[in-house]
Amino acid sequence: MSGLSYETIRSALADQPLFEDKTWQLSPEAWPLTAEQLAELEAIGVACHEFQQALEALYLRSVAGKNLLRNKPLLAPWVADYLDRGKPAALIAHARDPKNRGAFPLVLRPDLLITDEGFVLTELDSVPGGIGLTAFLNRLYGGNAGGTPALPGGILGADDAMIKNFHVALAALRPEQRNPLIALVVSDEAATYRPEMQWLAHQLQLQGKRVFCLKPEDLFPLENALFFDVEGNPEKIDVIYRFFELFDLENIRTQKFIFESWQAGEVAIAPPMRHFQEEKLALALFHHHLLQDYWAEALSGRSVKLLRTLIPASWVMDPAPLPPGAVLDGPRVGGRSLNDWRDLANASQKERDLIIKISGYHETAWGARSVVLGSDCSREEWQGGVDRAVALAPTNLHVLQAYRKPRRLEHPVFDRPSTEPGVVGASSPAAQIKAGRLRLCPYYFIIEGKPRLSGALATFCPPDKKIIHGMQDAALLPCRLVPAG
Repeated sequence: MSGLSYETIRSALADQPLFEDKTWQLSPEAWPLTAEQLAELEAIGVACHEFQQALEALYLRSVAGKNLLRNKPLLAPWVADYLDRGKPAALIAHARDPKNRGAFPLVLRPDLLITDEGFVLTELDSVPGGIGLTAFLNRLYGGNAGGTPALPGGILGADDAMIKNFHVALAALRPEQRNPLIALVVSDEAATYRPEMQWLAHQLQLQGKRVFCLKPEDLFPLENALFFDVEGNPEKIDVIYRFFELFDLENIRTQKFIFESWQAGEVAIAPPMRHFQEEKLALALFHHHLLQDYWAEALSGRSVKLLRTLIPASWVMDPAPLPPGAVLDGPRVGGRSLNDWRDLANASQKERDLIIKISGYHETAWGARSVVLGSDCSREEWQGGVDRAVALAPTNLHVLQAYRKPRRLEHPVFDRPSTEPGVVGASSPAAQIKAGRLRLCPYYFIIEGKPRLSGALATFCPPDKKIIHGMQDAALLPCRLVPAG
């Protein structure tokens, strides 16, 4: 079987650990993508960026009580209530600050599943991990590390596109400076990802870029600006790439200085600290029946059509009481519409092809920690998930989403070694064609106002795993383009 050897991959990862205390399965080959899939990924990037722009307009018009449509009345003050719920007043004020208008995440990463019907978009992450890992894997599988020959077909993100475009997007926040100082600030909550950010900073330093991976406590103020110490000398920070979730702000002792420096215009922050851009319920708003005319006006025809195909049916689990004759906009249970979200507890296993997950601004909102898949859990676990969503609604809304099962696919994966390499009697594991299901995470960097696809990370999980995420049983792979014909 062609491709990289087990020893090559393992040695490269051993020399440069990219995650703290994390391992995964190895494969000799990058994940293949067709030209048709690549074209769709390009369109998905455009649609996701348009969606973020439309979401900002929706939120700010909701806050101001302005009409959402051009030629007929539509007010939606409840949108701001949903997105602001449970957030600190200071963070809400910062997100609404006129200086932040038009500030969008510079890195977009949708989570895409490959199903029998094509791509399905389950989340849109604007503070994604995996940037350094994907860049490293692109090099390794693309033949740029250790003299390894390139595999057939070009690697998506070849020529260090992930590294270059990440820097270009951030440096553009300070266009007046030829080589701005960029701090990749990683919180303790996100410490698992610190090694890949350190690697990324080092690669850019080798190119003469002033990029450093820091902890929040490394920052200190001088007058209105932010600095950190370099060999006893204070260096002024021009751009912060924050690798921490907004719910983690209270644990960051230097957050006050970050906000003050931004307010003074001394530092730019990416992604912007705007909570409404990081809520999963935004996807449910896209499907909300009262907002269909808004999205049709705010998005291009191609993007709105694509997103309607990509985003599974999703609902905000708002337990506000309804009049006796009213029903919820949601799935049906026992052939009947719901009057109360708690009625979901009575759904049969077949009707529970649904996922419950917290919307955002909570310690369980990243990874798969809050996810409850109804068809893959007991009735008691399902009821517990429904009860938690209702109980937490005053401060943390949950989203209900139709589950779209990933397609069963095949890819070569190395067997687990029977003995540690280097030990007497050890032999190289063989690569076998194995079945599994795939999550694809393309990375788009916003450059000159447009999304630029710069790489993609494929997570190939065993077929019995219903929820796909990074785990020790999964293989993490870059992607390559399959030659035509």
